[in-house]
Amino acid sequence: MAVPGALFSVGDPHASQGDSELCGTAIECSLTGTFQFILHKKADLPGTPLEALDFPMIETREDWVLSGFSYPNYLRDLGPDAQTAIFQKSSVDLAMRDAFRKMRQFLMHAKGLTEDEAISLMSVAVDFGITQVVDGNWGVHAVVKKAIFADRAA
Repeated sequence: MAVPGALFSVGDPHASQGDSELCGTAIECSLTGTFQFILHKKADLPGTPLEALDFPMIETREDWVLSGFSYPNYLRDLGPDAQTAIFQKSSVDLAMRDAFRKMRQFLMHAKGLTEDEAISLMSVAVDFGITQVVDGNWGVHAVVKKAIFADRAA
């Protein structure tokens, strides 16, 4: 269901799916979800760990999850033929670079790591997975466990 102006939609739930969506086939089902949104207004962010972030972030009880895509805003970036062009221009490499950059930015700005520390941490503790390739705009997600920061200030 899409909500006008909210820039959020939910749909296509799967009861089971591997760590990506390859062809639109999974165990399709109907689900009812409960979502909590915390809107951080840009004017309220100066001086907070989130002030430098300019992309959505998913937060669960245990993890922070960032999503990278070949073209994060492909409708804008690829112009009037975007729906066709995305199938020709997308790659896992582009999606991985986007996920890497977002996670590095998150770790540096929100968690106070240096660039070298962020990249080192990503090498040993961030899980990257293929989110999707089914709709042309390929995606990679980056997951970091909150528990590794238990003793660090946010």
